[in-house]
Amino acid sequence: MATRVTDRERVQRLVDDGAQLVEVLPRAEYEHEHIAGARHIWLRKLDTEAPRRLDRNTPVIVYCHDTL
Repeated sequence: MATRVTDRERVQRLVDDGAQLVEVLPRAEYEHEHIAGARHIWLRKLDTEAPRRLDRNTPVIVYCHDTL
């Protein structure tokens, strides 16, 4: 089940507890800057890549740059 998390402290707690962090912007943007420890899976490939690259039994946090 997907849940929107906007609180940085909550994200940090989830990561500290072992959540997988995934950046979904194009590779060039990921290479330029990303959160330490984040994996890169391009949004357009998320459906095909996530099942083979992520642990189904561990929470996943998917993020991208938000201009708001």
